[in-house]
Amino acid sequence: MSYARYDDDEQSEEEEDAPQGVTDLANASAPAALKGLRACKRCGIIKTLEQFMNDGCENCPFLEMNDTTDRANMCTTAFFEGQCAVMDPRESWAAKWLRVDAYLPGVYAISVTGQLDRPIEEELESRGFRW
Repeated sequence: MSYARYDDDEQSEEEEDAPQGVTDLANASAPAALKGLRACKRCGIIKTLEQFMNDGCENCPFLEMNDTTDRANMCTTAFFEGQCAVMDPRESWAAKWLRVDAYLPGVYAISVTGQLDRPIEEELESRGFRW
């Protein structure tokens, strides 16, 4: 039995040719633990607080949760109901029902309790972002 060897150039060309859905799925985030889960107040993606602090929110990078515990706490909530794993948001009826069909694959809350604090809303509005 022989195995094909790939050069780095050939392998990078294959990675560049991957469909967008495959690339999105490869970059999907899932909660690292079942305790201490939080949901983003804007998009509803569910991760642990540590994941929000390390990676931020993939759908809402303008919330700038990276490396800031206070910011991550203000932009996420532990009060949410249900979970739905979405693998292909553009094709999933559940993603359309949850209104996350324009977001990246991941685990989303069915409903999120809470909203962004007023100072954060004002900051986003002044920067031209819709929350």
